[in-house]
Amino acid sequence: MDNYPKKTLWSLQDNKRTEDQRNAFKPTGKKPKNKTPQYILVSLLVLFVVSFLLLQMYQEALETCITDTFCINSKEDVLLYTLYVFANICIVVLAIVGAYAFGRKMAREFKI
Repeated sequence: MDNYPKKTLWSLQDNKRTEDQRNAFKPTGKKPKNKTPQYILVSLLVLFVVSFLLLQMYQEALETCITDTFCINSKEDVLLYTLYVFANICIVVLAIVGAYAFGRKMAREFKI
């Protein structure tokens, strides 16, 4: 039983703590950083990379016409087609988030 190190006891009696020990848990006055923009940026970057990798995994050339005169090919216009796939994924994700927010708001309204 004596193999365990002695546990430090924090006591307010007899001023046994040093000044550094007293100041260890004082607030610094700094507000915590809001990391939401950083998380959103990283999420968008991951979605863009996934869009690019989806095109690389698919062997056949894909062609999509945005207008009658503007068509993009997945093998020739890799960046444009990646942006096209990325935009479609973002639209789907935003639609799901919007439907969730709308449903949540409606649930609050109809809650008895």
